[in-house]
Amino acid sequence: MVIEEARQVIKIEAEGLLSLVDRIGQSFADMVECVSHCTGRLVIGGIGKSGLVGQKIVATLNSTGTHSMFLHPVEAMHGDLGMLDKNDVFLAISYSGETRELNILLPIVREMGCPIIAFTGGMESTLARLSDMVIDIGIPKEACPMGLAPTTSTTATLAMGDALAVALINKRQFKSSDFKKFHPGGNLGQRLSMKIKDLMLTDDNVPFVDSSVNMQTVLTEMNRKSLGAVLVVEKDQKLIGIITDGDIRRIIADHENFMALPIHSVMIHHPRTLHPEQSAVIALNLMEKHQITILPIVDETLKIQGILHLHDILGKGEFAFTAH
Repeated sequence: MVIEEARQVIKIEAEGLLSLVDRIGQSFADMVECVSHCTGRLVIGGIGKSGLVGQKIVATLNSTGTHSMFLHPVEAMHGDLGMLDKNDVFLAISYSGETRELNILLPIVREMGCPIIAFTGGMESTLARLSDMVIDIGIPKEACPMGLAPTTSTTATLAMGDALAVALINKRQFKSSDFKKFHPGGNLGQRLSMKIKDLMLTDDNVPFVDSSVNMQTVLTEMNRKSLGAVLVVEKDQKLIGIITDGDIRRIIADHENFMALPIHSVMIHHPRTLHPEQSAVIALNLMEKHQITILPIVDETLKIQGILHLHDILGKGEFAFTAH
C-alpha cells in the first residue's frame, strides 16, 4: 500500500512536469532575454513554500553566473526594499497569484522601474495582471490526496526555475571553469580564509560623518559612497553609531519633518563591529546571524579602520543569505 502510494505521488508529479512542456513559448523566451540583458540582479520574491523554492532558484542562478537575490515580501515592506535597484528584474512566485503580501509590493516595484515576471498557475490572477511577463506553472493536480499541501506545484515551480537557469547558461556560454569560480569551495573559500583587513574598504571609500552635522549631510555622504550606510563619528574618528538606508526609510514613515531630526535620534548607537585582524568567516557569521550587510571595522579604541560589506566577502551579486 505504502509503496503504491509513493509511486502514485511520483507519477502525478511527473505528469505535472510534463504538462508544462507544451506551454513553454514566447513568454519564456522573453523572460530569458529580459534577464540576460539585466544590468542589475534577478530579485526573486515569494511567501511560504513559494519563497523556499525561490531561494533554491536563487542559489542555482548564482552558481551558474546569474546574479540573483531573494527578497522576502514582508521584510521588503519594512525596509529591505532598499536592496532593490531600478536596474534589477523582479520575479514574483505565487501559484495562486493571489498572495496578498506579494501583490501589494508589485506596484512599488513597478514604480521603481523594475520589469516584473510572474511564475503562477493563476493566469487570470492579480499577480498575472500586475506583471509584464507571465510564466504558466499550472499543473493538473497536487500529489497531496487532499489537494492542499503544495507538492506538484512546487516541483513545477522549481523545474521552471531550472529551465530558466539552464537557458541562461546557454545564452551566456557559461563554462565549467566559470562554475568553479563561483563555487563555495573556490573563491569563497579563499576569501573566508582571509583577514578582514584584506577585504575591507578604507580611507576615502568609507562613508562617515561627524555627529554634529545635519541629516542633509548624512544623505549626501550616503549617496556619494553608495554603500547604503553612513558611520557616525566623534573626535579622532571614534565610532559612536551607524545610519543605514533602512533606518532612514523607517524614520521617514513616522516623522514628517525628518530632515530636522538630530543624528543621535536616527542612528543605531553602539553598532556591532569587528577588528581588522579578525577573519572574514567571523564577519560572515556575524552578518548572517543578525541579517546585516555592513560592519564598521575599528581598532581597540573604536577608531574607524574601514568598513566591510557583504559583497566584499562573497563577491558582488554572486551569493545571498538564505532567509530564516
